[in-house]
Amino acid sequence: MRSVNTIHVISAHAEGEVGDVIVGGVQPPPGDTLWDQRSFIAQDQTLRNFVLNEPRGGVFRHVNLLVPPKHPNADAAFIIMEPEDTPPMSGSNSICVATVLLGSGIIPMQEPVTHLVLEAPGGLVQVRADCRNGKAERIFVRNLPSYADKIAAPLEVAGVGTLTVDTAFGGDSFVVVDAAALGIDIQEDAARDIARLGVAITNAANDQIGFSHPTNKDWNHISFCAFCGPLETTETGLRSKSAVAIQPGKLDRSPTGTAVSARMALMAAKGELVVGQTFEAISIIGSRFSGKIVDETLVGDRAAIIPEIGGRGWITGVHQHMLDPDDPWPGGYRLSDTWGV
Repeated sequence: MRSVNTIHVISAHAEGEVGDVIVGGVQPPPGDTLWDQRSFIAQDQTLRNFVLNEPRGGVFRHVNLLVPPKHPNADAAFIIMEPEDTPPMSGSNSICVATVLLGSGIIPMQEPVTHLVLEAPGGLVQVRADCRNGKAERIFVRNLPSYADKIAAPLEVAGVGTLTVDTAFGGDSFVVVDAAALGIDIQEDAARDIARLGVAITNAANDQIGFSHPTNKDWNHISFCAFCGPLETTETGLRSKSAVAIQPGKLDRSPTGTAVSARMALMAAKGELVVGQTFEAISIIGSRFSGKIVDETLVGDRAAIIPEIGGRGWITGVHQHMLDPDDPWPGGYRLSDTWGV
């Protein structure tokens, strides 16, 4: 086999959402900070296209690049590549990265608990992994500070009408809608319609409401739409089902760790959840993330929470992505049958 480019990947998923991890074959991108390196990848597009476009990738795939950490307290660092974005942080991807680091031996596993610090483009996240028999069975991630942005904002969506929405940041930016108010039952057979509507709502929210992170001016858009089901009371807090629409038009198979964080920030702002209480999030396929508010803080001048999310990850394979010098599509391709809605 001949190849002018060979990239080594360990594939994984977290509660159903794919989060592959590049472990070799790619040099760290230029940049003095991890955010600078993220920005280079986002603007250059070469690596994103190679691993995310067909025939190697697909709209369902997220890929994480391991790089040497910039922060002295970090054990490892990663840059997240989603279908249409290169975000500050991702809950499911951080769980996949921790699972791969420990499962592959890149970072030694300590049983029964391994502690490590990961550096994401948006900052440091603390990880606690419950480990047994050589397997990281459950990963807990103390996420970036999360905060409510707009609450009960009107939003006009073509073909739908006027909605009342919230916006929030949970490591990434969200417009949050009440699924029941839209007549949506979060079930697998509704996935295509939910994804299509979610893209329309996200685009409308960016046009009409917008978003600006107080301390990271580069992050100035809303990434996702979270459709949230009704809250149920549990012994330790609350539980709810949800579905998150990701550009260009797919649903997260997991409960979305950044959405769990954003929703807990909104619940804290509304007085529905306090420090120490838990939130159980259920995805469209029935997978679950745990959430907990562990502390309060500030992001700029905004009240914020420190959220912890927990979930399971599994390694699904080992791959070598290659590029034959005669391949007429070195950067891959995208077609609207799957990439557009």
